[in-house]
Amino acid sequence: MTVWHWVRHGPTHEKAFVGWRDVPADLSDRAQIARLDAHLPKGALLVSSDLIRAVATADMLEQDRRRLPHVAAIREFDFGEWDGRRFDEIIATHPKLSRRYWEAPGDVAPPGGESWNDVVARVAEFVDVINARHPAAHIVAVAHSGVILTQIQRAAGCSAYAALAHEIDNLSVTRLIHDGGWRVGVINHSP
Repeated sequence: MTVWHWVRHGPTHEKAFVGWRDVPADLSDRAQIARLDAHLPKGALLVSSDLIRAVATADMLEQDRRRLPHVAAIREFDFGEWDGRRFDEIIATHPKLSRRYWEAPGDVAPPGGESWNDVVARVAEFVDVINARHPAAHIVAVAHSGVILTQIQRAAGCSAYAALAHEIDNLSVTRLIHDGGWRVGVINHSP
């Protein structure tokens, strides 16, 4: 049984879409980070997205955990031309496309970006490799809300639209268990 403890990185305070843009996390709430650290299993493997907000968050959780190299495979969605733009700007410039992107996630992608299905495939390939290499491990994976939502969809066997209904707060934990099949332990727990 492999247990995934998906952690969303610390807050960025951005008011625009943040996908592959490399913006830092605010990790000043040491008490919240200490509670998160205490909640996560000691001795677990620790991996993060290669974006600085996830790497820095993982750095804060490294004690008593074995660090794996950070990877691009669990980066946030590539929002293409939408990255760095506010939601109202996107609605104004791409009204039909933006609506389809959120209401019918699947193959719809922003200009120059990734679709839901693209990200699902990218993340699932990485998760499957880790599951095969570490079939009885606890994995602490510091990533992004979109990535975590794709894994909730996978574990819950729900639609992408249903997965998008979940909130994933900064510094929260979503625990998903793989034991031949998937099951959801907890979603968006804030220790």
